[in-house]
Amino acid sequence: MEMQALPHGPLEGEARPPGDKSISHRALMLAALAVGENRIEGLLEGEDVLATAGALRALGVPLERRGPGAWTVHGVGVGGLAEPDTVLDLGNAGTGVRLLMGILAGHPFTSFLSGDASLRRRPMARVAEPLRAMGAAVLARSGDRLPAAITGTSRLLPITWRSKVASAQVKSAILLAGLHAPGETTVIEPLASRDHTERMLAGMGAVVRTAPAEGGGVAVTVVGQVELLPQSFTVPADPSSAAFPAVAAAARPGSRIRLLGVGLNPSRTGAYTTLSEMGARIEILERGLAGGEEVGTLLIEGAELAAVDVPAERAPSMIDEYPVLFVAAALARGRSRFRGLGELRVKESDRLAVMAEGLAASGVRCWIEGDDLWVEGGDRPAGGARIDARLDHRIAMSFLVLGGLAKQGVRVAGAETIATSFPGFADLMNGLGARIGTLPEEGLG
Repeated sequence: MEMQALPHGPLEGEARPPGDKSISHRALMLAALAVGENRIEGLLEGEDVLATAGALRALGVPLERRGPGAWTVHGVGVGGLAEPDTVLDLGNAGTGVRLLMGILAGHPFTSFLSGDASLRRRPMARVAEPLRAMGAAVLARSGDRLPAAITGTSRLLPITWRSKVASAQVKSAILLAGLHAPGETTVIEPLASRDHTERMLAGMGAVVRTAPAEGGGVAVTVVGQVELLPQSFTVPADPSSAAFPAVAAAARPGSRIRLLGVGLNPSRTGAYTTLSEMGARIEILERGLAGGEEVGTLLIEGAELAAVDVPAERAPSMIDEYPVLFVAAALARGRSRFRGLGELRVKESDRLAVMAEGLAASGVRCWIEGDDLWVEGGDRPAGGARIDARLDHRIAMSFLVLGGLAKQGVRVAGAETIATSFPGFADLMNGLGARIGTLPEEGLG
């Protein structure tokens, strides 16, 4: 599918971004491992989360959709999943497949997992290796890529695993496997990654500890073989999704928008720290709690932005927002530097290379040095490019934001994956004053 964004004026109005994708995946999976009935409100019903729901159904978990974003999950308990009689297709859901691998490691049967072309290219070794160390068998293509078969065991071993990267997906997969093992399972990260899994497990009765690790880093420990208590989950609006209208408004002087009920977990707000450092006017209103997570309304007003130097240490708190922050940097006066972006090379696409290529095609001077990206900002970019998003939803949305801020529109091919994380993206943006639409298959005639 090809979409186009045309230049727009200042944005105004209010909207609620869709439910948080990270929390939605976890709510379904942890509800499946509880004993009894769980209720979820505000679930993101994008393709990624629905793929996780479909996989859980295939594993014998009863799920019911009561209405928009409202689901009931009848948990079968830790170790209570059933052997699936079909391949578990996770579509584009990297979070879904990696966390599910952790859960399946503790079940004594074989499951086959696959996904779309993008997911089949993504590395699974960083999850497969610790699960093998715990006693599960993982057989996959070269590079531990999907499709893969995982044979779990009811005698999973607790481990202490030092991860080379700060990744909430890797950490969560190991902790979820640790629920099935006796004793304590510990993950040590070089930096703290998002902590939704730990918060939710603690709320369900699991013993979870976080502390500085010997030799540096952060250690997270879970005590296994626990009975999880059923919950009523309320999913906040996704701060990663909110970043797209936030940047579109922040970079257009005269804009004034309100984004409602956005999750403000400190492990997820690096993008807003960065935008504030660039001179964006962001105010947090109506703070509250939803499902144990801090939420609030973001009031964003447009301003002239300035260049910023973003440290590598901030990456875990904004790893998914880098593409749209590169767009903000293209509008900011001066030379911005984003450091330590190696992890972007192994997302749904090589986001570092694809964004640099697309920015250059849109008239933005930028270059890569090692794992750093430099962006020369200033006047509105020329635009006028046709971008291949490589079936990466965040690449697609970022260049549609750029098209609205540039002198000419931008066309984006491969935009169909936007529905994986942000169904209704164009409608929400257009309701605030953007001009985004779907092009007919033959293109503009």
